[in-house]
Amino acid sequence: MRAVAVHEDLIVLVSAVWQTTASAVRADGEGFLIDSPVLPDELEALPAVLEQAGFPLSGLLCTHGDWDHLLARSAFPEASLGAGAPTCERLARDFANQQQELDEFDEEFYIEGRARLRVEELQALPVPGRLGLGGAHELELHPAPGHTADGTVFWLAWLNVLICGDYLSPHEIPAISPDGSAMAYLETLERLEPLVGGATTVIPGHGSPISGELAAGVLAEDLAYLRALLEHGSAAPLPRGADKRAQQRVHAGNAQRAGA
Repeated sequence: MRAVAVHEDLIVLVSAVWQTTASAVRADGEGFLIDSPVLPDELEALPAVLEQAGFPLSGLLCTHGDWDHLLARSAFPEASLGAGAPTCERLARDFANQQQELDEFDEEFYIEGRARLRVEELQALPVPGRLGLGGAHELELHPAPGHTADGTVFWLAWLNVLICGDYLSPHEIPAISPDGSAMAYLETLERLEPLVGGATTVIPGHGSPISGELAAGVLAEDLAYLRALLEHGSAAPLPRGADKRAQQRVHAGNAQRAGA
């Protein structure tokens, strides 16, 4: 796990698996961790990393209900976990599937002894909405369905930082999950465009933090890809990663779910 200092009040922890990101943000004596690293040793080290950096923990947040973003409670078992209301609704019906996917991941990579996912007593947050952080600062919550049926992005206005979950990764093409939607994904990117335009830094769910300028380029490529996908299906050109078999598999699934 790598730690990337974006600002004195924002550290991004990048997992060794899929470059999954967890963002620790603090302001006015409070702090939140958004999403989670993946591997057990990374999660075990997390409390000490945040304590050494002087980051308090008032609670946990997640951008969406995929299992690799839900693991932080294993590091902070007493912490509350907040999620957008659509994510709470999704996990109420989809938790067993997320646990199964985690179990399959651990079996494939010989990981033993991991505790089960803990999503009980989720705090449902309104999306769109705002979450106070200390006194003068707040997180803005914006809806982001498409990759999955749920999704929330967090805008940190005082830092000009966008934490966007599984969107705008320079390493991945847009991925539409079985419960996602190509059209909803397209609409989410269109909503994100002004936020990206005002961002100094964008933190994707997979990949190191990138500049707002680079994120704007990724967004433009992804918009073009999704429009072509909706019109041409599997014949749509990939925005990046065309030579990677994993991304070609993602594209094939996208075409199927886009109905083309």
